[in-house]
Amino acid sequence: MSHLHLAAPPRAFVAHAERNLPRYTSYPTALAFGDGVAEPEARAWAGSVEPKEPISVYVHIPFCDQLCWYCGCHTTVPNGYRRISAYLKTLHQEIDLWAAALSPHGGAAHLHFGGGSPNALEAEDFAALVSHLATAFHLRSDAEVAVELDPRNLDAAFYAAIRASGVTRASLGVQTFDPKVQEKINRIQPFALIEEACAELRGAGVGGLNFDLMYGLPGQDEESVYLSAELAARLQPDRLSVFGYAHVPWFAKHQKMIKDEDLAGLEGRWSQADAADRALVEAGYARVGLDHYAKPDDDLALAARERRLHRNFQGYTVDAATTLIPVGASSIGGFAQGFVQNEKATDAWTRAVEAGRLPAHRGVLTTEEDRLRSHVIERIMCDLEIDLGAACRSQGWFEDALDAGLERLIPLQRDGLCLVEGRKITVKPEARRLVRAVAAAFDGRLPTAEARHSRAV
Repeated sequence: MSHLHLAAPPRAFVAHAERNLPRYTSYPTALAFGDGVAEPEARAWAGSVEPKEPISVYVHIPFCDQLCWYCGCHTTVPNGYRRISAYLKTLHQEIDLWAAALSPHGGAAHLHFGGGSPNALEAEDFAALVSHLATAFHLRSDAEVAVELDPRNLDAAFYAAIRASGVTRASLGVQTFDPKVQEKINRIQPFALIEEACAELRGAGVGGLNFDLMYGLPGQDEESVYLSAELAARLQPDRLSVFGYAHVPWFAKHQKMIKDEDLAGLEGRWSQADAADRALVEAGYARVGLDHYAKPDDDLALAARERRLHRNFQGYTVDAATTLIPVGASSIGGFAQGFVQNEKATDAWTRAVEAGRLPAHRGVLTTEEDRLRSHVIERIMCDLEIDLGAACRSQGWFEDALDAGLERLIPLQRDGLCLVEGRKITVKPEARRLVRAVAAAFDGRLPTAEARHSRAV
């Protein structure tokens, strides 16, 4: 759209935008996980939660009615409900195992369902699952209960289950409203469908609505992305995230259905991200961190302004819990001592649970230095600035503990990504999209080969 006046990234930004970097939803990142941390550690860590500490719970439902060709999530098409029923049976058993392993705690303040598509479950099964989780983990009366939903597969029964289960936040995978792009990604969902879902969810008592949008999809251009973001804003979601499509057909085999020639290069992706940003800011949304947007009075926007924003496996959040219980195959959990991941393969996960074992099979023990670096990286990702010396002191370290990272920032400052004044680091507004490159300067575990991470833009 000519009136957008979109520009290519500054030449100095290009090399940084082409880097493959972690999204820093945790530190250490999942690439550091190994089999030296497994069930015994998970059990010990769960048993050491502080008595009044609130916890969070993540539940993974790895099923979808059909695969979207852009997707890189751990999910599959069940071809009938029998596989889902078997999975649910094991899921209920796993809930009891984690509940028994946990020491007395302050109750679950956040309960999040992801996938896949949690609404691949029958309505009554979803309601029963929420009820079991609420009892097992002592769901707090003020808890956030969030669920990711495929808007194509919602019906009256599921809306009723959402109301009965006390769901407070729903996230809809919108991605794009462009019908031509929808065809290319195997996800047909007209604007009217999303509009109806929003009305029904609000009618079911859901107070918070999130949208996921994407750029870099096959067939997208600046106009397509701008119009999709503009349409999304008309529906007044409370929060939106705008992700760049990561084309990794060697990892996600169904992405082979997407043709390389349908994908934009770096300049096109940059302009598309600019287009989404322009549409959402014009609609009154506040920028939050790297790629999120929120209404100015939303808790996420308030947390960003007040420097109390956090980042976890679900992205930017107000959830400050140290303990995240992973439920379901491939789920990742976090504890004060480190991270664990459940068995990815459903059969291996099932065998572990049926044997009475927590299904954690890999993870990482975090060191004191890891925790320092995690704090610094999270603050950079959330606040886009940091006083490095003060941050180190707040964690019990000398203020020069991470000065080696300042040396790594020299070329980034030269290229205009950030400003470094003594130990104060500020990501420049025009380089917000490249904040991961600034954060990576303090990553003590970043491998030399970055190819396994997603591209910065």
